[in-house]
Amino acid sequence: MKIVFFNRSYWPDVAATGQLLTELAEDLVSGYRCDVTVVAGQALHVKGGGQPWWRVVRRETQNGVTIVRANGTRLRPRRFIGRALNYLSYFFSAAFASFGVGRPDVVVSLTDPPIIGLLALWTARRTGAKFVFLCEDVFPEVAVLLEDFHNEAVNRVLDRINRYLLARADAIVALGDRMQRRLVEEKGADPRRITIVHNWADCEAITPAGKDNAFARVHGLTDAFVVMHSGNIGLSQNLGVILDAAEQLRDRRDLVFALVGDGAKRLALEADAAARRLDNVRFFPYQPKAQLDDSFATADVFLVSLKPGIEGYIVPSKVYGILAAGRPFVAAVDPSCEVAEIAREHGCGVLAAPGDAADLAATIRSLHDDRRGTAAMGARARDAAWLFDRRRAVKSYYELFAALTGVSHEARV
Repeated sequence: MKIVFFNRSYWPDVAATGQLLTELAEDLVSGYRCDVTVVAGQALHVKGGGQPWWRVVRRETQNGVTIVRANGTRLRPRRFIGRALNYLSYFFSAAFASFGVGRPDVVVSLTDPPIIGLLALWTARRTGAKFVFLCEDVFPEVAVLLEDFHNEAVNRVLDRINRYLLARADAIVALGDRMQRRLVEEKGADPRRITIVHNWADCEAITPAGKDNAFARVHGLTDAFVVMHSGNIGLSQNLGVILDAAEQLRDRRDLVFALVGDGAKRLALEADAAARRLDNVRFFPYQPKAQLDDSFATADVFLVSLKPGIEGYIVPSKVYGILAAGRPFVAAVDPSCEVAEIAREHGCGVLAAPGDAADLAATIRSLHDDRRGTAAMGARARDAAWLFDRRRAVKSYYELFAALTGVSHEARV
């Protein structure tokens, strides 16, 4: 089976969607002997390695996956103009690259950028392939998060594009029950064509470990009660409330908030924490996969935060790595969010009202003061993680693609 994916972010990019797509593509090759091509953009978060402006397309191979690297700008996506130029330059280069993908059986579009599905749909129709729309985010609702650009005309266009793709997809992938309801009730998607496949973590690569590890020792965190936020420090996470909660928890001298990662809001949060002299808040860079076990093991509790009103338009994929690491989490999210449902169903996390610093601080204080109960939630988290394991998710994708094309469902290695 020949599968072509369209998404700007891919290896070696550190964006969550790029990392997940990399794992999916490589596992379809190694586990199911699929012929996989990814029409990707240039990595934004990796220094060097860019192709010259005049070279529109570069082909390379990584772990059996053919990567068609469409050229484009690599501006830092902290401002709208940078994001827009990155999106548009990738889109037009990818259009040129699409003529070199052969005749696939399945064409899959993710949503980076939100207009890339148009090109993927056109490629599928041109080549006679099935078109799968993988809704990592739902637009234009996610676009409303942008603090530096609000345009009703652009949002109307994005809404029409999203509805157009949903109406014409041979199959739609939603990341959870809440997203499925959003797509059906608000976007008019046909529920018969929607398959729910959760994002995942690799339960063999991320395993529970002790706090006495290299990351904790280097940063003096072995004896601290660490509340960690790991991943994108961006516009959707509502992270200002963390600083407010940290200010209310100054009395817990052994309690440290660790924000690990980067994103559009990191610099502003660092400046705010410094201005408030919050010495119980510390910032760390992205951690490579080889060091994830140690950084995750340093946490006693994780934070998953999301702005109210966007649950189901975005599904925080970081929760699956938290489960694999065997750590409990505080979910400062709407109760209808997928993360909240996991916390309730498996008893591996607790809810806090989104945007309510006092409630967040009280919830963290209770976990800090009940170490035995907190550890028990972590054990239940690890048990739950196997429901969202990488191999299970890849199998679900393969079976979906196989059902569309009539290929055998059996892995062939």
